[in-house]
Amino acid sequence: MAQSLAKEFTKGLWAEIPPFRLVLGLCPALAVTKSLENGIGMGIALTFVLVCSNLFISLLRNIIPSKVRIACFIVIVATFVTIVELLMQAYAYELFLTLGIFIPLIVVNCIPLGRAEAFAYKNGPLLSIADGLGLGIGYGLSLSALASVREILGNGTLTVWGGTPAFTMGPDFLPFKFLLTAPGAFVGLGLMLCLMNLIGKKS
Repeated sequence: MAQSLAKEFTKGLWAEIPPFRLVLGLCPALAVTKSLENGIGMGIALTFVLVCSNLFISLLRNIIPSKVRIACFIVIVATFVTIVELLMQAYAYELFLTLGIFIPLIVVNCIPLGRAEAFAYKNGPLLSIADGLGLGIGYGLSLSALASVREILGNGTLTVWGGTPAFTMGPDFLPFKFLLTAPGAFVGLGLMLCLMNLIGKKS
């Protein structure tokens, strides 16, 4: 059992890491990764929704009728997205305003719905939690990595939390502003995907 839990958790950290391997959740991945703070916030939000929805769907899998399972999945995911929205409004309001529409859009994000259909509906609670936690952390790490590259090279700073830069490139650095644009996000994502593929081939 421990090996199965470890396998389901670790697959989301590399073998099935979104958005690089599963190519899911690209919309928020490209839109909110102008700063590391946004990447971390979005990663935490999705991880919470993914773990909780996986758990509840797994617990209710023998009760949910197969013909209306997608509608049931959406209701469950939407419930936890609403909880995340309320918590962010209460405790991280500035981040909530920055992430904007991408928090409620988690309801129709392919990752929670995909894991509900492909995994949680067919497996027990513990494996479903491990699956959700691994993929959620993997998603958060991928967003944080992409955001770090875009913020450092595009802005010359790195803001971890609270609005104060934790790292600056210095006064002589010329920011590559292209990386902060929408096409720059695609280029950054493509380069990181290329790097992952090269590392995968070597290993």
